[in-house]
Amino acid sequence: MIERREIILIGPIGAGKSTLGGLLAEKLGLPQVSLDDLRFDYFREIGYDEDFARHLRAERGFPALAAYWKPFEAHAVERVLADYRDCIFDFGAGYTVHEDESLFKRVQTALAPFRHVVLLLPDPSVEISQAIMESYDPVVARDRDINLHFLTHPSNGLLATHVIYWRGLSPQETCDRVLAAVMLG
Repeated sequence: MIERREIILIGPIGAGKSTLGGLLAEKLGLPQVSLDDLRFDYFREIGYDEDFARHLRAERGFPALAAYWKPFEAHAVERVLADYRDCIFDFGAGYTVHEDESLFKRVQTALAPFRHVVLLLPDPSVEISQAIMESYDPVVARDRDINLHFLTHPSNGLLATHVIYWRGLSPQETCDRVLAAVMLG
């Protein structure tokens, strides 16, 4: 297996993946690839039904929609990592959290060649992390239960090669901490 050295940022909603991705891309002179920006093209490749998704969310809420997205998210992870090189990846919160073992294995296999899968969290404490992320991002407060699931599920911890806690750090200091971790790793 060929080892890849791109940086992949993972974590719950509001963990700073997009912000940090932009800082790292700028500092390293690399493009930033945000999976959230590309996902629906990848989803459509395997039959994503937008009308069904809208109806599902309207009838049963965001958790039902998030569950529908799971196979599409695993496909999107595989495809984005095959399509892009020499960049900084930031993944949305759900792409790496899977209840279905076969979907988790697909994501795990796709990430296996990458030396730097960085899990971003405000703090080791779930309660403190949740409170901090809610204070920064109204989406986290609105979708509190699903984000708590993303925050506590073991998938991210199993996939990460580095964990960076940023409570008390500026975005630039967090960027420097990520760079220090990947340079040592």
